[in-house]
Amino acid sequence: MRFVWALVGMLLLAVGTTALAGAAALGLTTGRAAPDGVFTAHIESVRTPGHAVVVTDLDALVRREVPFAGGGPARFRLDARTPDGPAFVGLAPADEVQRWLGAAPRAVVQRVALARGALPVRLEQVTPAAGAPPTVPAAPAAQTFWVRAGNGVLEWSPADLAGRRLSLVLMRPDGGTDLGLDLRAELRAGWVAPATWGLLTGGILLITLAALLLLRPIRPREVIFVVEPDQVPVLAGRLGVSSLSGLGTPP
Repeated sequence: MRFVWALVGMLLLAVGTTALAGAAALGLTTGRAAPDGVFTAHIESVRTPGHAVVVTDLDALVRREVPFAGGGPARFRLDARTPDGPAFVGLAPADEVQRWLGAAPRAVVQRVALARGALPVRLEQVTPAAGAPPTVPAAPAAQTFWVRAGNGVLEWSPADLAGRRLSLVLMRPDGGTDLGLDLRAELRAGWVAPATWGLLTGGILLITLAALLLLRPIRPREVIFVVEPDQVPVLAGRLGVSSLSGLGTPP
């Protein structure tokens, strides 16, 4: 029975530690939240000599970099501006975007890491193959394949992207080159703060229960000898007493 209680205590300790680690991870994100529960983050300035900045698979990027956003109702907002004014922001099927841009020089977003301050962005500059002339994409707003598009602002929820390979495209409204972007992202996820406090409270309770089980005092066991009457003198002799009734009496 003692082994069973020790095993239960170790399991509670493991689960409680995991819960506290989850609360700490969510707590780092709540540090960016405004009083109304909106997480706001500025993104490093992005520049490319090409025509566009592209996130090839937006759903994959969000699930990889912001996994907690998929745990409940959430909504993203992206504000994008160029030095000349609002940028074009569009969301479209990845194959349509690839076909439309063709050999146009552009930058592909590889990663947007969560960090303090401005979020760092890792870009890969894509240029035409040697000897191939670069193409010039037509004005983005004139295209009809956009699932969602905006002038300087785009909003979506993770449910909009589930199971779909959609590309995010940011450009000058006229599709020109030498693109510079000032980006700001917002996330509305009202479940994050309650989940953080729930994990914190549950983790503390589980660890407390684990400590009570693992550190509980062990009661000494009573040993009872059952012997035949004719064996009493032999047992008394081996115990160093004249008779068993002398056990516990001071010499």
